[in-house]
Amino acid sequence: MAERRLLVLFGSQTGTAQDTAERIGREAKRRHLQCRVEALDSCDVANLIHEPLVVFVCATTGQGDPPDNMKMFWRFLFRKSLPAGSLCQLDYAVLGLGDSSYPKFNFVAKKLHKRLLQLGGNPLLPVALGDDQHDLGPDAVVDPWLVTLWDKILALYPLPPGLEIISPNVCLPPKYTLHYLPEDSPHADRDLLQPPAPQAAACELCPFAARVVSNQRVTAPSHFQDVRLIEFDIAGSGITFSAGDVVMIQPQNCPEDVQQFCQLLCLEPHRRFVLEPMEPGTSLPPLLPQPCTIQYLVTHYLDISCVPRRSFFELLAYFSTNELEREKLQEFSSAQGQEELYSYCNRPRRTTLEVMWDFPHTTCSIPADYLLDLIPRIRPRAFSIASSMLAHPERMQILVAVVRYKTRLSKPRRGLCSTWLASLNPEQGDVQVPLWVKKGGMKFPADPATPVIMIGPGTGVAPFRAAIQERVALGRRGNCLFFGCRHKSKDFYCQAEWEELVTKGLLTLFTAFSRDQEEKVYVQHRIRENGRLVWELLSSGNAHVYLAG
Repeated sequence: MAERRLLVLFGSQTGTAQDTAERIGREAKRRHLQCRVEALDSCDVANLIHEPLVVFVCATTGQGDPPDNMKMFWRFLFRKSLPAGSLCQLDYAVLGLGDSSYPKFNFVAKKLHKRLLQLGGNPLLPVALGDDQHDLGPDAVVDPWLVTLWDKILALYPLPPGLEIISPNVCLPPKYTLHYLPEDSPHADRDLLQPPAPQAAACELCPFAARVVSNQRVTAPSHFQDVRLIEFDIAGSGITFSAGDVVMIQPQNCPEDVQQFCQLLCLEPHRRFVLEPMEPGTSLPPLLPQPCTIQYLVTHYLDISCVPRRSFFELLAYFSTNELEREKLQEFSSAQGQEELYSYCNRPRRTTLEVMWDFPHTTCSIPADYLLDLIPRIRPRAFSIASSMLAHPERMQILVAVVRYKTRLSKPRRGLCSTWLASLNPEQGDVQVPLWVKKGGMKFPADPATPVIMIGPGTGVAPFRAAIQERVALGRRGNCLFFGCRHKSKDFYCQAEWEELVTKGLLTLFTAFSRDQEEKVYVQHRIRENGRLVWELLSSGNAHVYLAG
């Protein structure tokens, strides 16, 4: 009998595709299939020729781009040198997650499906195109598609004699078991966030712990929006960057939330544990030290402030000892309950921690072993770098708008990373932030004679500050900036810096302060008013135009 083996590969940017891939993995286990779930770039692509059955779950990002964790796979798969029939033994299915308000809707999934077909793969069913814009979200497409997929897979790989599909009423075992160490076991008292060894290049699995040099508010105290210019010391990191590059920052939960979470789940913050995979071959979470404390796990790893997904409610329902709570949780995890879940969770942006408050009987029954199945890891956040190494060697600056807004919930919603960054005070001792750099999508012209038109309202000006600093340091003229904000006196970021460059003749600056007069004026009005200059730069100067929001 053929080996009943399934590989689920995902390309995920925000975690939705990963969540869906893990759901497929759970459903495979219920059907007694051996199943691995991996990010596309974690799997050895050359081994695809030995895989009989693969399900690909792929998001599309930006303008039809593949997510970061499948970029290497993407490059490999589109090599011209791959022979036409190289995947002829592969049965596959592609599930796409996208947003139909973008022109390149589900572009990655469509293109992947087509390429696998060219390489001789055998599609089990047509590509699924999940859509965020649907009232029920991607699940409207995913749910019925999965029903058909399992029918096809079980026709090819029937259940072994005597085995039945594990009922949805039965809770599957956790991915890891959490073994507490005796309180008196010896341990090294070291800070768990250590700067990487000098030979390691800073990356997601090995971020550089950068010291915060300054954290300065650049909006007036009376202005509603708190915006910070934050400077990091990156000396000794080996990090290099140029204008247009992006810094990835790994944030952490605030101490009050961590304390509340531990109280709700009756967890002792200072208890130490080691994780052990339930199945051989499962790798440990790469960013968790072993052994680890509960405090570290909750502070640095579990995303307790994210809006929980449907799978969270599905798993939570198994632990509920309270009938009312269990019924509600089951409703939220059912296909019929998705509209109600949306208005309970997504619309008001209710966090995982707040949901746990709403289900207190269930929350105190959650086994610690299931924490990593229940709550996703904290994802890094991307910021445009707002400085140039040529102007500030061994330093890096970012411009951060602190996210804070109201929904119908009484407590204002706060951005996890921006709130944490704003709270860091370098005057109160050594404050460190784990970070690494990624190539950005903006490339500035190599030819020094090419003029540059930059349109950067609000914090969108950040990458252009880096570009202007870089270009000025290299002696390049032809720098033209359109900047917009609400009030000249309240949120005109880097005003003195721009004005000095204008005086020196190194920058042409156009400003639009939308609320400083009766009628609102935006950057597009200034572009129209200066249409002749803009056209001259484009037509005879061959200028490049950049826009960031």
